[in-house]
Amino acid sequence: MQELKIQGLTNPGNIYYNMSVPVLVEESIKRKEGFLASNGALNVRTGKYTGRSPSDKFIVDEPEVHNKIWWDNNKAMSPDIFDRLYKRLLAYLQKRDLFVFDGFVGADPAYRLPIRVVNEYAYQNLFAHQLFLRPTPEELEGHIPEFTIISAPGFNAIPDIDGTNSEAFIVINFTKKLIIIGGTMYAGEIKKSVFSVMNYLLPMKGVLPMHCSANLGSDGSTALFFGLSGTGKTTLSADPNRRLIGDDEHGWSDKGIFNFEGGCYAKCINLSVEKEPQIYNAIKFGTVLENVVLDENTRIPDYDSDSVTENTRAAYPVDYIPGAVIPGTGGHPKAVIFLTADAFGVLPPVAKLTKEQAMYHFISGYTSKLAGTERGITEPQATFSTCFAAPFLPLSPMNYAKLLGEKIEKYNVPVYLVNTGWTGGPYGIGKRMHLPYTRAMVSAAVSGELENVSYTQHPIFNILVPDSCPGVPSEILNPRNTWQDKYAYDETAKKLAGNFIKNFEKYTDVSEEIKAAGPIL
Repeated sequence: MQELKIQGLTNPGNIYYNMSVPVLVEESIKRKEGFLASNGALNVRTGKYTGRSPSDKFIVDEPEVHNKIWWDNNKAMSPDIFDRLYKRLLAYLQKRDLFVFDGFVGADPAYRLPIRVVNEYAYQNLFAHQLFLRPTPEELEGHIPEFTIISAPGFNAIPDIDGTNSEAFIVINFTKKLIIIGGTMYAGEIKKSVFSVMNYLLPMKGVLPMHCSANLGSDGSTALFFGLSGTGKTTLSADPNRRLIGDDEHGWSDKGIFNFEGGCYAKCINLSVEKEPQIYNAIKFGTVLENVVLDENTRIPDYDSDSVTENTRAAYPVDYIPGAVIPGTGGHPKAVIFLTADAFGVLPPVAKLTKEQAMYHFISGYTSKLAGTERGITEPQATFSTCFAAPFLPLSPMNYAKLLGEKIEKYNVPVYLVNTGWTGGPYGIGKRMHLPYTRAMVSAAVSGELENVSYTQHPIFNILVPDSCPGVPSEILNPRNTWQDKYAYDETAKKLAGNFIKNFEKYTDVSEEIKAAGPIL
């Protein structure tokens, strides 16, 4: 294939170019990469790496990009080391069969990025086929990729030579418009490295790239859901009464919002048909399952098992979700929802944010880790991820926060902070927020009903707490009321507020107005 020679890929074995789903499934099984589950999905084990490896991700430090990159958040690799690593990777791929996917990122043609994904493994090419936007035959004919992603899990880096932290590497070269991945079988690295590219390119075009899910109401109202893992982003956006636009990555332009992807990458742990029927039923032939435990005889998935990893995943096209919006575009959002799972139990279940508060909480990206979720964690811990997307941000936070503030102001979009975590006390004493109440709060926010109620300012967190919300008992809206020990609430709230303030100290290029929008001690 002549086009592959442009990237130095010479003397390959067989090339499988834009193969169909059945062929990729057959090739994967034939090569013993995975096997079929009882529901028809292809199940694979990703070995040592069952999740992303942030410490193994690098950006090539070229003069053209050096002054743009947020180096406090990103690891640099010199051009010389990159070139040596890449040459060895090319040598490794000679005479090996390669699977090639040509497609797009970005459902809006004005901002879409043509990409090429070259894989050593058939299942990873199936993953790319299902996750990214698939071209029509006409689009394929003249396809010219602007970025190429090469993933070769069987090729390992040598830390002493390559300056890497392990055998795994994910390296983005913005100058050569190239991403190389090796030493890890976890397919999510392909998806998220491309997201990092969009986070670099789009702000220069006035488009805000967002780590969020989005859905559409029957009245045409669009809603955005930001939140870290475990906050309910996927659950709340997969609403049977609304149509899914996308579950993870979107852009917000002056025309509206658009999905970056053509598929979903849903967590499977504790998945059930009762709680998440749309996701459960999307796992079928053509879906890629990662690290899900199957019964040896029946091959029935055990979604409750975390014996391989808690981070079990399913990758499937968005049209596997009934009524999904195709193409994945929508108007300007009627509401923006920031989700947090506050295990301290002190944040209100819903609060309205000013523009400056929205920028503050966007930059903060708060949620909490539960006791027992990681070794050594014996009580809840505050966790902050810049813009809800720190591992994927090549640029400094103000690039994204400024764009968010501009969009909120220009299109008069209300922003709400929704706590899906604990009430009545911290984890271990209080209880998790009742999901139907959370759904009612989200519904009231998106429908505009929360625009017509009175609010009280929280004395510590400085945010506006509604005095009433349709479908929600008023007594739970003020979190202090739900605690038996009011003094304990105040002290716990002050402690969390202190964590917010301490975390925000590292953002030195943020305006005083945004800093003042945070908690008050």
